[in-house]
Amino acid sequence: MLILTAKDIEKFYTMKDAVAADKQALKIYTEGNSDVPLRINFDMQKGQCLFMPAHIKDQDIAGIKIVSVFPDNSKLGKPSVPAQVLMLDPKTGEVCALLDGTFVTQLRTGAVQGAATDLLARKDARRAVLIGTGGQAISQLEAMLTVRPLTDVAIFDIDIQKAKRFTDEVKCRFYHYSTHFYFSQDLDEDISLADIITSVTTSKVVTFNGDKVKPGTHINGVGAYTPQMHEIPQSIVEKADIRVLDTKEGVFAEAGDIIDPIKQNLVSEDDFLELGDLVIDPTQCRQNEEQITLFKTVGTAVLDVYIGYDIYLKAKEKGIGLDL
Repeated sequence: MLILTAKDIEKFYTMKDAVAADKQALKIYTEGNSDVPLRINFDMQKGQCLFMPAHIKDQDIAGIKIVSVFPDNSKLGKPSVPAQVLMLDPKTGEVCALLDGTFVTQLRTGAVQGAATDLLARKDARRAVLIGTGGQAISQLEAMLTVRPLTDVAIFDIDIQKAKRFTDEVKCRFYHYSTHFYFSQDLDEDISLADIITSVTTSKVVTFNGDKVKPGTHINGVGAYTPQMHEIPQSIVEKADIRVLDTKEGVFAEAGDIIDPIKQNLVSEDDFLELGDLVIDPTQCRQNEEQITLFKTVGTAVLDVYIGYDIYLKAKEKGIGLDL
C-alpha cells in the first residue's frame, strides 16, 4: 500500500493535471459509466463520520473518501476535519493507496472550478474576483490562474483582516504569475469589472450584487452546499445564458442557491447542463462574448476517486510515497 501525504502529492501533481482529471471524471459520470452511492453518515460520540464511495466502471477504479468532523480535535492538536482517500487495486481488491483526503478535496474542488472556467469563461478573461478566503480559497485561486492569464484578482472576505492576510500570502505564493492581487475595498466596483467571479463561502445570503455583473462574465458558485446556503444571487441564476452543474443529482438536492430559484419557477431543472455534457460536446460551451455563464458545484465522490487513482499511478511511476 502506498501512503501519500500532501507534500508528496505537491511534488509531482499539478493543478493542470487535476483540471484535466476532473474533466474526464465528470464526462464519465454524465455518460453513466460510474456508480456513486449516496453518502453514508454516522453520528459518533465525539463527532460525525462521512463515507463517500465511487466506482468507475470502464476502468474498474474503486475507492472511498472518509471525512470525519470532530470539533474537539483542536484541543488535541489534531485537525477538526481529518480526511483520507483509499484506493483499491482493480486486480486484487486490496487497498493499494492511502492519500491525504483534505489535500485531495482541496485539489479536486479547485480543479472542477478550473475545468468549468476553462470551458465557459471568455478566452480573453483577465480580471477576476475571489469571494471567501477559507480553506478552499487557495486552490480556487490557483485553478483560475491555471486556466486564464489573469492580470488582476480582487480578493474579498467579510473578515477584513483575514482577507488582507490572505492577499499577502498569495502575493508571495503566486508571484510567478505576475498577477496583481489586491484586497477589495469596493466589491461592487470589482464585480462590475470582473470577467470571472468565484464565490467560495458557506454564506446563507448572497455574496455579491448580481445587478453589477457585466455581460460576458463567468460565475462560479463553489462554497454553498446545503439548502440553507445561498451564495449566488437569484438574478444571476435567472439571467445566465448557460447554467452548468457538476452533477444534477447533487446540486438539485443540496444547493440552496439553485433549489430556491427552481421552486420559485424562475428556472427549471431542464435549464441546466452538467459539466460532463460540455466535455462530451464542446459546442454547448460559450457561443459569444456577451453571454453570462454560471457554474455550480457541491462535489461528488467520482472526483475524489478518479483523481485519487490518477495521483496513485503517477506516484508509482515516479517512486514517490511510502510503500508499505
